[in-house]
Amino acid sequence: MDPKIEEATGRVKEAAGALTGNDDLKAEGAADQASAQAQQALNDAADKAKDAVKSVSDAAEGAIDSLKDKLS
Repeated sequence: MDPKIEEATGRVKEAAGALTGNDDLKAEGAADQASAQAQQALNDAADKAKDAVKSVSDAAEGAIDSLKDKLS
């Protein structure tokens, strides 16, 4: 499930639990929100790592091309 949808669902569950006095539903909603936030943080970290790898790869390709030009 998309983390944003899971977080919204968690908010609804937590609010419903608070309104009805259902502590289990309230806790489930809070857990859903925490899980969604952790998943989003993981996704963000993965995106940053991919960007860093691409930057290094691009720089390496540029260096290789530069060396090839100098050797030609």
